Amino acid sequence: MAKTLELQFGTEFGKTARISVENPKEPVDEEAVKQSMAQIIAADIFVTASGKLVAAKGARVIDRNVVEYELA
Repeated sequence: MAKTLELQFGTEFGKTARISVENPKEPVDEEAVKQSMAQIIAADIFVTASGKLVAAKGARVIDRNVVEYELA
């Protein structure tokens, strides 16, 4: 089971950009996530194909289960 914290940002051209963090500390502290996203935006170090990050849109934890089968 793999968990990922996905941070969703609005860009200057109206699109959504995502930053993923593997194996987030749980339970996720919503206030810490909000502050971190604000710091990422203020640092202005990420530029995407759809422009700079300008707003925090949301965050979510994605829980992925993978079952592998040996066929040989």
